[in-house]
Amino acid sequence: MAALTGCTRLENVGKAPAFAPQEGNYEHRAMASTPLPDVLDSKRGHEQASLWSRNRQSLLGDRRAMRQGDILTVVIEIDDSASISNASDRQRSGSESVSIPSLFGIPQRIDERLPEGASMDDAVSTDSSSSYSGDGSVSRKEKLKLKIAATIVEEMANGVLRIQGNQEVRVNFELRELLVSGYVRPEDVSRNNEITYDKIAGARISYGGRGQISDVQQPRYGQQVADILLPF
Repeated sequence: MAALTGCTRLENVGKAPAFAPQEGNYEHRAMASTPLPDVLDSKRGHEQASLWSRNRQSLLGDRRAMRQGDILTVVIEIDDSASISNASDRQRSGSESVSIPSLFGIPQRIDERLPEGASMDDAVSTDSSSSYSGDGSVSRKEKLKLKIAATIVEEMANGVLRIQGNQEVRVNFELRELLVSGYVRPEDVSRNNEITYDKIAGARISYGGRGQISDVQQPRYGQQVADILLPF
């Protein structure tokens, strides 16, 4: 596997990273195929010439994305920060002592048979203590602001729309990738045909890249395997 992966990467030496093919993905299928309508809408002749028709191309028509293959804009503005700190401290100590100085003369009888220096006066004595202390903190800050066009790839039975969009920008030998997918309600799409990321259910947002710079920033495959397998 490592050899095959290395050979694949060697093919890109001296070349810019290639774009992902657009044919055959979900967006291409959604635009190329026309779904069958659930209800046949009979068109009236006078509606074609009226400014107040229900046609999306009319003056006051609703041009928001609502069918498979339509395109809408996803607005992503993430400015999150989180800070978590906790500390715990535990301490415990205990001692026990058992002695039998006299019991119907039995301890004295036993002392005669014990080795020199041993006695039942202090039969058992224990002392124990334990302590634990721990603390931890998490500090995180993320800020991302961008827009991306997404395509409605499926209309669910309950009217919810499944969207998916990808964007690739290549600068020199570095390719920046932006992916977004999820489920949206048609009524959440604004009149500007935009929807914010916080209204996308099951949102999957990926912002990254691939190329020479990203390749150098990653540890070698051997080091990654060693970090997983070595216990120390």
